[in-house]
Amino acid sequence: MAENRRSVIDVLTQDHREVEDMFAELTAESDPEARRRIADDVTIELVRHAVAEEMHLYPAVRQYVPDGDAIADKELSDHAEVERVLKELEKTDPAAAADFDTLVRRLVEDVTTHVQDEESNLFPALAKHATPEDLLKLGEKIQSAKAKAPTRPHPAAPDRPPLNKLLAPGTGLIDRVRDYLSGRGRD
Repeated sequence: MAENRRSVIDVLTQDHREVEDMFAELTAESDPEARRRIADDVTIELVRHAVAEEMHLYPAVRQYVPDGDAIADKELSDHAEVERVLKELEKTDPAAAADFDTLVRRLVEDVTTHVQDEESNLFPALAKHATPEDLLKLGEKIQSAKAKAPTRPHPAAPDRPPLNKLLAPGTGLIDRVRDYLSGRGRD
């Protein structure tokens, strides 16, 4: 099992590429029903990713990286804005193409900027100041958190420990039950 361990940077970078692929699919699709399905899949992945980062990555940045508090606070602010856009997207009918397209463009732009910042600044700083073993342990924590994380945007939910670590798994369970009952996220 040890040979399958991946660093937090590898895990999150793979997530970034997967979301970019989903964005390409979403922007290329014209069928409203397919667009809703893809938008729901994007939302599920982004929320799980963000919750895992908030639970484990940003506390590690605060711990290991000089000026880590300012970096983590900026990333949390980015997440809050993306979550607001996701909540609006969730309520918008894909058949109302202009409104839906505007929100999709805003989401793609916000997430792309956030990803570039993490990959260009945060990840190299963390790699410089944390040990390789710390990065592997964080990778395991991120993967575990994603499995239990909520799948729907909850803009008012806490984004910092300890409350986010206490509430996210319960919220995630409720979201997964709702998804199961509605068929959301099944392909």
